[in-house]
Amino acid sequence: MQDLLQQIDKSRLPQHIAIIMDGNGRWAKEQGQDRLFGHFHGVDSVRDIVEGCAELGIGYLTLYAFSTENWDRPQYEVVGLMELLVKTIRAEVESLCKNNIRLHVIGDLAMLPEYARRELAEALEITSRNTGLNLIMALSYSGRWELLNAVKNIAYEVKKGRLDVADIDQQTLQRYLCTSEFPDPELMIRTSGEYRISNFLLYQLAYAELYFTSVRWPEFRKANLYEALLDFQGRERRFGKTGEQVAAVK
Repeated sequence: MQDLLQQIDKSRLPQHIAIIMDGNGRWAKEQGQDRLFGHFHGVDSVRDIVEGCAELGIGYLTLYAFSTENWDRPQYEVVGLMELLVKTIRAEVESLCKNNIRLHVIGDLAMLPEYARRELAEALEITSRNTGLNLIMALSYSGRWELLNAVKNIAYEVKKGRLDVADIDQQTLQRYLCTSEFPDPELMIRTSGEYRISNFLLYQLAYAELYFTSVRWPEFRKANLYEALLDFQGRERRFGKTGEQVAAVK
């Protein structure tokens, strides 16, 4: 693991990493266990990757923890996930403060049970003055929900006469997204061997580098993160330009 870390160019790290934490249920099934067993062990990976990003000096880390579609899963799993969420936040908030990590949450929080919203609000307040890594949890979130919500809010402002249609541009839309306070992710990692973004940050991932690994989330650790970063640093990011144009700017 140290060999991998030493290969990373600290001057070329992505400012924002987004991760789809996939494979908890399949990993648990492979162990002959219930799906919640996988989610429980996935918390260890969250802790390790958050620590790894903080150590590297990454500015923003967004974790796709629970999508709007996940509400359709079996009731026992949804309830178990909510209880695990609350238990984890309660247990980790002291560590977040100790490591100067600020917690943020994006998503349709109105769908969360009251006890979960209460615990989240307390953690957000406690960590609000931290100035290190910004840890963004996507809970009850989906990209289509976010875009629809933004369009509705923009339409409302137009209806009220506070916004002119002619003035609407990309910056306008970005102001109404859940992520308006954060830069777009430069690297998106998905674990467990699936090759799709599953309704995650649809607008924000426009020019992100996508990295897919077959490693299940409960087994994803700092070494795997370092491998993703090395892969990221080996790519040429052109943003629609030619390789020659990019080289000329350097």
